[in-house]
Amino acid sequence: MASQCGRSHPLALLLSPPVLLFLLLCLVGDASAVKRDANGTCKSSANTKCQPGVMLPVWQPSLNLSFGDKLARAVVYFSCLIYCFLGVSIIADRFMAAIEVITSKEKDVVVKMKDGTKQVVSVRIWNETVSNLTLMALGSSAPEILLSIIEICGKKFEAGDLGPGTIVGSAAFNLFIIIGLCVYVIPNGEIRRIKHLLVFFVTASFSVFAYLWMYMIIDIFSPGRVQVWEAVLTFAFFPLTVLLAYVADTKIFFKSFLKKHYTARSAKAYQDGELEMQNPETAVVDPSAVDTDLSDFEKTRHDYIEILREIRKKHPNADPKMLEEMAQMEVLNRGPKSRAFYRMQATRQLTGSGNVIKKSKVERRLSVAVEEQEEDPNLQKIFFDPGHYTVMENVGTFSLTVSRSGGDLNAVVRLDYHTVDGTATAGDDYVAAQGTLVFHSGEKHCQFSLTIIDDDVFEEDEHFYVELSNIRVEGGDPETRVELADPIRATIMVLDDDHAGIFHFEVTEATVHEAIGEAEFKVQRSSGARGIVRLPFKTVDGTAKGDGNDFDSVKDYLEFHNDETEKTIKIRIIDDEEYEKNEFFFIELGDPILMKRVGHHLEEDRECSQIDEGGRPKLGEFVKIKVTIIESTEFKVMMKMAEPTKMERRSCPLVWTTGWLCFTVSISGIGLLTALIGDLASSFGCTVGLTDAVTAITFVALGTSLPDTFASKVAAIGDSNADSSVGNVTGSNAVNVFLGIGVAWSIAAIYHWSNGSEFLVESGSLGFSVTVFCVEALVAIMIMMLRRLKPVGGELGGPFVPKVITTTVFLGLWVTYIILSALENYCYIDGF
Repeated sequence: MASQCGRSHPLALLLSPPVLLFLLLCLVGDASAVKRDANGTCKSSANTKCQPGVMLPVWQPSLNLSFGDKLARAVVYFSCLIYCFLGVSIIADRFMAAIEVITSKEKDVVVKMKDGTKQVVSVRIWNETVSNLTLMALGSSAPEILLSIIEICGKKFEAGDLGPGTIVGSAAFNLFIIIGLCVYVIPNGEIRRIKHLLVFFVTASFSVFAYLWMYMIIDIFSPGRVQVWEAVLTFAFFPLTVLLAYVADTKIFFKSFLKKHYTARSAKAYQDGELEMQNPETAVVDPSAVDTDLSDFEKTRHDYIEILREIRKKHPNADPKMLEEMAQMEVLNRGPKSRAFYRMQATRQLTGSGNVIKKSKVERRLSVAVEEQEEDPNLQKIFFDPGHYTVMENVGTFSLTVSRSGGDLNAVVRLDYHTVDGTATAGDDYVAAQGTLVFHSGEKHCQFSLTIIDDDVFEEDEHFYVELSNIRVEGGDPETRVELADPIRATIMVLDDDHAGIFHFEVTEATVHEAIGEAEFKVQRSSGARGIVRLPFKTVDGTAKGDGNDFDSVKDYLEFHNDETEKTIKIRIIDDEEYEKNEFFFIELGDPILMKRVGHHLEEDRECSQIDEGGRPKLGEFVKIKVTIIESTEFKVMMKMAEPTKMERRSCPLVWTTGWLCFTVSISGIGLLTALIGDLASSFGCTVGLTDAVTAITFVALGTSLPDTFASKVAAIGDSNADSSVGNVTGSNAVNVFLGIGVAWSIAAIYHWSNGSEFLVESGSLGFSVTVFCVEALVAIMIMMLRRLKPVGGELGGPFVPKVITTTVFLGLWVTYIILSALENYCYIDGF
């Protein structure tokens, strides 16, 4: 990138905030500070003349424009830039969705347990670190990478300023602004630490080395030109980075290779140093190698049970099926998420297109049919279907289902089952059971029953397990192998029904018309209906007045008898036959009172009798309802408006096979828009007097990095660690150089070599900008590592004062980088 030094137009200084500081330095500086040669001319040319782009011609006339014309053109170019940046973000959303589909593929692995039984475990094919540094990094950095490649091709394989400048400027924005923001947005007192520290060390080292390598190419090895070996080696550093990060993640050199083992991340089995893969879908492996996957499965099971308890407390009126659906969604929300998830979430928040969780679930369900892995025809899997049951304590006896799939179904299969205590204990909460299930020839499903013991004592919701074991096969195809597949353990959640009840309205607002006469409002009793409970209630005036004006004031109580779950409050609404605006009042519930029968009378049960303190009646979430009274004529209009219309919004989701077609189409669309962005940015810069170098490190870098900013912010707040928000920044910065510069310069260097010429790249502003960034990047990484020590304790968050100091320092590093780069580019300070 040649250093294009010269005076910028005043309009550029008004439109570029970083250059405002540059203007201040110009006002107090001296004209002699400009670098000039012996003839008094700026060494690096002050040319900001508009040139034809790859897609856009020069807007004619281009010379002798008035200030008003330049302002109008700048507004048009800038508006088009913003529109194209938004378009790239939207296409990148589809791009990242395709990457998520590709990298989330799983395969089945048969694990031999210590007791000799075998279990099928589903593991991801893609290693998380590898996917983050390859497809994920390509997805988040595609505009910068493609801009560099397109610029080289569009300039007939000559070096340009916009592509390399955008890559360096984007790296500075990512490292200083994004991480600084992530440090600040963590709630006070909370911290986020990098979990995979070795991976971070690798990516952070390469993120600095990548830019040092650029400097060495253009200023040390072959100043002013790029040779083929330098460009190709730049690209070769990309797979090397991925390999070293993978080694750091899996700690592969710390493991023994003397015994056969399998890791879900490496997808390799070794035996005495030799690769052994009988069937990649059904490799029999040592369970020690998949301890991580099994422990994660048990942790997810435990989290699911805890979440189910929490949700039941918040939504006591939900039935077991609804509770399970809500718990599954909450587990999905709390689980670890990929970089693609956060990038898509940020884009959809910016464009107002909804929540990525719901869409990704639908997309995944739609793509199941096209993503099914080839099953081993000789493998038969046996598993619980489903693996989780939620039942009420008074359910009595219920059935569990065990299913089998694949292989020869004509074989007769026997296996044992037995119950295992959790928080629920056999004899007190359920009847212990064990026995043998028999799949007869042709049967796919087999059921057995369990019995829950119902008592009259309040208890917390409890759970226990049922496990499968000891498979025996009789007859059938001798080549068929029968294995237990996940889930081999079913969890039974028992919801207690001995609570005296949680009392609440169905809704928080209700509308009645004035002529209704007597309005009814339901009060529900959920999470138990044990005993007799009196529930006080009263009306409260709002704009509608009681005492016979708009409604009859009421202060009374409802009496719920044993096992009674619903009562109705009746309020008389008065129609005064006069037009009034809509008015409202409230009905409030008071604290419920547990009663007991003494003789023929009821009195408050202060000793709790058979119900302990935890089971006493309580108020739920909706304890106050707002009642709006509307005119009868308005009620008719409202009913008319509520009728369904003939117009229906329809959506036609398109599922592309395995994500690769969507991947290809999306990256092509991003490439076209990126070419247009390059032309618009260059035209905008020359119109306002900015060089391509300054335009690249400010406007273009900011525009391409904005979705990543929001994605990292959401990841910082939502994740329990800093890997998605911080670790991926350094990885992306390294990949930008190795792909964006490596591919572009390799194409140009090979082209010139084949034609007997040289690919010239002047150091100038690029060398200076890279040097400033590398020095500041080392400072930033040192600060991040120091924050891991006490009293902060983590890269992100911490006490308020350290947060503010860190964010301020990082912001200062970015501003310093912009100012120094701009000053050098306009020849106010000496570069290289």
